[in-house]
Amino acid sequence: MFVVVGATGNTGSAVVENLLSKKQPVRVIVRSAEKGVGWKAKGAEVAVASIDDVSAVTKAFEGAKGVYLLAPPNYGAEAWLADQRVRMDHAAEAVQKSRAEHVVFLSSVGGHLSGGTGPIQALHYGELALGAVAKHITILRPCYFMDNWAPVIGAVKAGGVLPTFIAPQAKMPMISTKDIGRIAAEQLLAGGPDKQIVEMAGPAEYSPDEVASALGQILGRKVTPQHAPLSAVVPTFKSFGFSDEAAKLFEEMYTAFSRRAIGYEKPDKLVRGTVTLSDALRAMV
Repeated sequence: MFVVVGATGNTGSAVVENLLSKKQPVRVIVRSAEKGVGWKAKGAEVAVASIDDVSAVTKAFEGAKGVYLLAPPNYGAEAWLADQRVRMDHAAEAVQKSRAEHVVFLSSVGGHLSGGTGPIQALHYGELALGAVAKHITILRPCYFMDNWAPVIGAVKAGGVLPTFIAPQAKMPMISTKDIGRIAAEQLLAGGPDKQIVEMAGPAEYSPDEVASALGQILGRKVTPQHAPLSAVVPTFKSFGFSDEAAKLFEEMYTAFSRRAIGYEKPDKLVRGTVTLSDALRAMV
């Protein structure tokens, strides 16, 4: 039995789809029975639990050959890092008590760094907490999600402008959540050694200029990147409902990206996905 946390999200749903396509038994953990109806219809077992409920999550993990694990963030939490650390402690406790055989944990590029990385610091903490209790652990460290462009497609359609906190000409690794889910499912099926790290990227590096060009071709109109200053990160994210601390952490992360302070621990061993930027954006549009 494979257990998937976050089955209603982009990466988790991709993990489930890949496992079910290979006729594997899957148990999805969802926060309400309603969210599990679709997966139940596709043949998955459904467990209703919250990462904050250690006993419920422990029960859902029991008998698992492998667990795909992430910590759903509550960006409205005033003490955001502390809140995420508590969630990772809960997850680690459930892994230890359930004796799950193998954990595949969704971390991030820069997950090996202890500070200066914004919200990635919570994933660094998660790597350590889970690594201390899991029998076997595979840590996934993907780069910037191509899917992060989805929220601004409306602005692109409306005005032909692509808002970005990344310098328009700056190339950076980006990956589709479809590739993340596929690679995660492959790691679950393969099992794992005591500990391994899988750093991930898409088939190529891309810039906001290239994102704008690809969207222009898809939409049949001119699209221009609009480079917003990093001083606008906090007010922008707070307008989305993020707490002050969470918004400031994202400012720290974008600043670190702009200075190229966040990177892979072992860039020569990257696992590359196959979904191109154009294909990912076309699906979003």
